Amino acid sequence: MKMNSIIDGISCPEDVKKLSTKEMKILSKEIRTFLIESISKTGGHLASNLGVVELTIALHHVFDFPQDKLIWDVGHQSYTHKILTGRKDKMSTLRQLNGMSGFPKREESEYDCFDTGHSSTSISAAVGMARARDLRKGSNEVIAVIGDGALTGGMAFEALNDVGRNHSKMIVILNDNEMSISENVGGLSRHLSNIRTMPAYLTTKKDIEMFVSRIPFAGRGIHKVLSRAKGGIKKFLVPNMLFEELGLKYLGPVDGHDTEALIKVMKRARRETQPVIIHVRTKKGKGYKPAEDRPNDFHGVSSFDIKTGKSIKMGSKPTYSDVFGDKMCKIASKNKNLALISAAMIDGTGLSNFEKKYPDMIFDAGIAEQHAVTMAAGMAADGITPVVALYSSFLQRAYDQVLHDVATQNLHVVFALDRSGLVGNDGETHQGVFDAAFLSQIPNMTVMAPCDYREFENMLEFAVNEYKGPVAVRYPRGGSSANISGSEEVIVRGKGVIVEPGRDISIIASGKMLTTAVEVKERLSEKGIDAEVVNLRFIKPLDEELIKKTAAKTGKVVIIDEAPVDGSFAFKAISMMPPNTKTLVKTLPDEFIRHGSVEELLKLNKMDAESIASEVIDKFYRGYHNQEKIS
Repeated sequence: MKMNSIIDGISCPEDVKKLSTKEMKILSKEIRTFLIESISKTGGHLASNLGVVELTIALHHVFDFPQDKLIWDVGHQSYTHKILTGRKDKMSTLRQLNGMSGFPKREESEYDCFDTGHSSTSISAAVGMARARDLRKGSNEVIAVIGDGALTGGMAFEALNDVGRNHSKMIVILNDNEMSISENVGGLSRHLSNIRTMPAYLTTKKDIEMFVSRIPFAGRGIHKVLSRAKGGIKKFLVPNMLFEELGLKYLGPVDGHDTEALIKVMKRARRETQPVIIHVRTKKGKGYKPAEDRPNDFHGVSSFDIKTGKSIKMGSKPTYSDVFGDKMCKIASKNKNLALISAAMIDGTGLSNFEKKYPDMIFDAGIAEQHAVTMAAGMAADGITPVVALYSSFLQRAYDQVLHDVATQNLHVVFALDRSGLVGNDGETHQGVFDAAFLSQIPNMTVMAPCDYREFENMLEFAVNEYKGPVAVRYPRGGSSANISGSEEVIVRGKGVIVEPGRDISIIASGKMLTTAVEVKERLSEKGIDAEVVNLRFIKPLDEELIKKTAAKTGKVVIIDEAPVDGSFAFKAISMMPPNTKTLVKTLPDEFIRHGSVEELLKLNKMDAESIASEVIDKFYRGYHNQEKIS
């Protein structure tokens, strides 16, 4: 940036209030340039942030934060907000270990009033803050910014219904960019696309009402008749009636890249005494052509080349998501009873090619995980085999549906859980470390975890074509290492395999952590310790016979599980072991895991191969007979 750039003079929202309209337009361009340059190095969410630059500037120009409260739905579009609230210099640490979060964090700034990470929560949180303000007899504004994709979530509708019913003053800003992570689907999306500005209606409504009401004697009656007639005509002509029928004053649509128009409509909303929804039209990726042309690709990016838009870290190796999509295509070619279900994550879960090949066999439920799971239950009850493809952390939103609608009826629904385990840079709200624990508590549920692509494909085949009942296959973000020994063996429910035989100590793991277990064995081998590595394959049911056998053989057991300590399969496994078995349990701590690379997080929590091998030696092998190798 130039030395006299406007962005360098912004350290807090008060600085934004001093800017002229012309200066705010210049600031918008500078912020976009800064975001592109910064995110090209650190990675992060680019397209969504480029789309809300003017909107964010207008918010900070009109409202008085942090006295007023601003809640960002999902929160991945809050980078401009962070820049305007004094965190520009921290952008170089974005999503890095001990650096700035990619989402709003209350502990990070007084301007972040609510932590977010999942969609459709902002309006509910805003209702809570508005009512807290009313209970305190306060007068501050409460603003929720929610995208059109997030508005498809059922929780958002529940909150809108409550807002209109109880009339707590608050402002909802609908950021309509026509794109969520995948293309928006459903009736609401069509409704929004039909809304058009009607300036005459919006500007003259109050004047006409005031004029009619002043007519002596007949004024009130005429007003009622006109109101009824107007209401009927408006319902016929104006699609925004959805919001007004819910009890929210509708303003818009407004050009989300016109700062003057945004400021004007926000000031009007501030004068209202009832709940207001401002419909803002924005362009995702605005100002950077590669992101404008391919907003999906620039939703979440690693470091990239600004000129070409190509990822610097991009490799040719397939990911688990790629393998999943390819395998589903192969299964669909033979099994015409198959149905794929996603919740606005067709691209993210690797199903883009499946959608092209088998458009009639895939269903996008929108950002509505609860609906997606119960829809799958309905399909299964009527003889179809549904595969629900979700990110692990998003399945949390549909726990009751898994339990109540799927498991109690023992329906054959397959859950393909992408991004299970630590996912890294997105932090607490996205770490997929809870699914194995909460699914294992549900009767009738079977839970598997593949250690490599070969085992993954076999598990999918088993889950779809062989097993009957609720079954989950959980797999990590990114790619896999080379094939692990034994992964080619036939999948048998509740049966694990021995990866590497050994005599001195047993290392038990599942899924991605098998790679770590093998690395631990190699490190111990250098010290003269012969470890047996066991691949459980099934987290539920556990292979009790194999656990007892290996524990009896070595008398010492290490259990590695990428899950919180209280939700680990370790405690159930320990209860199966012979008396006097010495054990070492390596799990994640009982806390939410912050952002950072997966490798850094594993090392930080002493779950990397080097840390585990060192702890094994300290606990079991000090004074070992081959001392020179252990020193």
